[in-house]
Amino acid sequence: MSSAEPKHEHREEEEAAGADDEDTGAHVAPIVRLEEVAVTTGEENEDAILDLKAKLYRFDKEGNQWKERGAGTVKLLKHKETGKVRLVMRQSKTLKICANHLVIPTMTVQEHAGNEKSCVWHAADFADGELKDEFFCIRFASLENCKTFMETFQEVTESQTKKEENVDASNAAGLLEKLSVEDKKPEEKSEEKTEEKVKEDDVKEEKPSDNAEKKEEAASA
Repeated sequence: MSSAEPKHEHREEEEAAGADDEDTGAHVAPIVRLEEVAVTTGEENEDAILDLKAKLYRFDKEGNQWKERGAGTVKLLKHKETGKVRLVMRQSKTLKICANHLVIPTMTVQEHAGNEKSCVWHAADFADGELKDEFFCIRFASLENCKTFMETFQEVTESQTKKEENVDASNAAGLLEKLSVEDKKPEEKSEEKTEEKVKEDDVKEEKPSDNAEKKEEAASA
């Protein structure tokens, strides 16, 4: 009898555990209701012309050494309206911005000495909320990705150069047109002045003749 009692007790415990696992069908409303929030990245008005995974470094002048800036995705983004292109890189886990600067015509990207999968360039970077002159080095997993980055970067700088030349040409044309309009105005003024002078001379010539006629009438009287 004593050996059968523990089995009976064990069976009761299993039944009790099974009863706890049963779905009661009760619905518990959440205490806090979460609403959807629109998250903006600042990239909504830009098109990505390059998107690659890489690791970024910056050169520390004080320590005279390279320091890791972060590993993540580097993008070249072209603005839909202005056509300007900027480089943006975010860390993969935290999405913290580790590089954010415009790609301008004066920039040049070069292969990093001693590592064919890396390249370097100078930029006025705004990742920390203020403009800083940075010397960047970026390393890719493959040589192909590094070449793609360098070629695309160079194409962007050349396209920005042509764009600036076109803007300068249009500005120069507008300036020349403005100058030509301004040049015409003094000529018109001088013409008006000469016309007024001629009229005054005519009036002066008419006055003596009137006096002479009056004298003749007085003499005949």
